[in-house]
Amino acid sequence: MTPPTTPPVPTRAAMEAVVRRYYDACNAADVDAMAGCFTPDAVHYFPAGAPQGTFAGAAAIAAGWAGFVAAVGSQWTIDHLTVDEQRAEVVVEWTHWKTRFGTHLRGAEFCRFAPDGRIAEIRAYYACPAPGQDASYELGDFDYAGRGYPTEPPTEPGVTGHVRRSGV
Repeated sequence: MTPPTTPPVPTRAAMEAVVRRYYDACNAADVDAMAGCFTPDAVHYFPAGAPQGTFAGAAAIAAGWAGFVAAVGSQWTIDHLTVDEQRAEVVVEWTHWKTRFGTHLRGAEFCRFAPDGRIAEIRAYYACPAPGQDASYELGDFDYAGRGYPTEPPTEPGVTGHVRRSGV
């Protein structure tokens, strides 16, 4: 009997290289290079209400960013990058420079990798105003409950609880 095998996990260096290649391709508005960094069914989530909505699919992600470069002169810098090889995840802190307006947006995103070393999912979070009393801010279209994230505050004061890992 053959023992079960675990799927390969991309190396730390390989994941960092893909993220850097992706950002370089974004800055160059190179649609083919951007798309090549993703699995075909990759998803890029943004905060709910973001004007561009969710980008679903490698082609949509690449076209979306190429459109931003054309429309607002977008350029990005990687300000900080952390790799978790065991989880096959990279966290990037970035600045999105909107050169035509002389403005910028700072944020961070979690990149989840597929076993083949391509990005399968990005969850972007960025600076925004604090929510009012009647508002909550979270990613649009992201299945928080289905992924095991808390949907209610802790019931016991001083206890933060934990997020159940769903394996994705």
